[in-house]
Amino acid sequence: MPAFHAEPFLYLAGLTHKSALIAWGAFYFRVRGEDGDAKLVDDSDLNHVHPPRRESIGARSEPYGEARVEVADRMGQVVASASTAAANHCWVTGLAPDTEYTYRVIVNGEDWGAGERRDWVAEDNRKGLLKIGNRYDNRFRTHPDPVQPARGPVAVAVIGDFGTGIKRKNRPQKAVADALRQAVDQFGVRLILTTGDNIYASKRLFGLPIGGEGDEDDDWYFTYYQPYRYIINRVPVYPSIGNHDADETEDRDDRAQLLDNFYINERIAGEEAAGRASVDPGLFYRFRFGSEIEFICIDTSKEPTLFAGGRFFEHPKHIEFLRQALPARDRVQSPAWLIPFSHHPPFSAGPLHRNTSGMDRLVSQFELAGVRAVFSGHEHNFQHSRVSGIDYFVTGAAGKRRELAPLFFGQAHTVSWSAENHFLLVTIDGDQMSVRPLAGSEAGALTEIRRSAPDHSSVTTPIVVLSS
Repeated sequence: MPAFHAEPFLYLAGLTHKSALIAWGAFYFRVRGEDGDAKLVDDSDLNHVHPPRRESIGARSEPYGEARVEVADRMGQVVASASTAAANHCWVTGLAPDTEYTYRVIVNGEDWGAGERRDWVAEDNRKGLLKIGNRYDNRFRTHPDPVQPARGPVAVAVIGDFGTGIKRKNRPQKAVADALRQAVDQFGVRLILTTGDNIYASKRLFGLPIGGEGDEDDDWYFTYYQPYRYIINRVPVYPSIGNHDADETEDRDDRAQLLDNFYINERIAGEEAAGRASVDPGLFYRFRFGSEIEFICIDTSKEPTLFAGGRFFEHPKHIEFLRQALPARDRVQSPAWLIPFSHHPPFSAGPLHRNTSGMDRLVSQFELAGVRAVFSGHEHNFQHSRVSGIDYFVTGAAGKRRELAPLFFGQAHTVSWSAENHFLLVTIDGDQMSVRPLAGSEAGALTEIRRSAPDHSSVTTPIVVLSS
């Protein structure tokens, strides 16, 4: 390996029923031999690599060269392509709904990310940037037509509070990410929703932050791109904003970097004019998955300097978006499943975070619109509450976890909870939704985490939600 090693990455940054946003980039490492000993290059030192760079990856990264993306059908026939020399991403259009494709990215005449890749390993007997047998499998399945029902069951993964990093051994985020990769293969997961806190800031020493803040690309390698590397090249991720993504909790607002690395502007350009997004300030958007399912991202984070410390969903600009996204069920024909996802939970038994204040109006809109399931994060455990016919889920333990038992079950209307690290596998089949909190076992198999009732008894009943 050379003194600087550029490790290429591929990314299915966006997806619709007829197009795919394909992106590529790289992370740079200083290397000291063939044993994998390597150090990630900080963004501020990218001017020392050759050729000098400012950013590694993301929508605003400077181009790596002349690029062409080719999309092929299951027979290997190229059916669509796009080229660019001005960016490291491009939309490929003219695809068919609910159809499987493969793709390749050619930059300066060479396949980007081809061959066995080098991945970060942190184990007792080995550590560093090593070849461990992984190769990119670049394939995806387009979303179903938004005016037609999806064919068969739809599997969705939900993760929250996950961006803690995998640089050191025995990090929970890696175990959950590995289990998620297995679920993508086993259950055909079509998309991933996040419930916020996509990346955490540095540690603190005497009250002062040390290390990465989350506002540079190098902060995202160990916390996002490497853990989910062989997932995000196949499955699109739809993020929501958490308090650690904004400056509500941290010293810096990571929002600009989050918009860049999730290609938000490129994905929702034009959607605000159509009433399907509302941004700046905040991040609100919605999208159909077939005619019967609509996902709604709601920004529940705070912006203290903007309007008296209120939450973004209270901002006057977003009132109309929420009115259209959550219409009264008896007035407008809307999809059978309206599924909001956000960071702060309307109902939480703690132990640290209780029911989020100021969400009464939002909860009333959920009830009037006929919402049946809501997904949030923030508290670092799993919780299932049921209030006025709506099932509320807290999934905030895909990277962190809080082992203490909740204290406020009555106020949160808790049905079950767990302190184990996990992600949610949500399967929608007609008028029925199943929700399974999953993790990996020591044997390598996916397993449902252990849930308890407020009286500490074991809960094994499957979680099933009906659309009406």
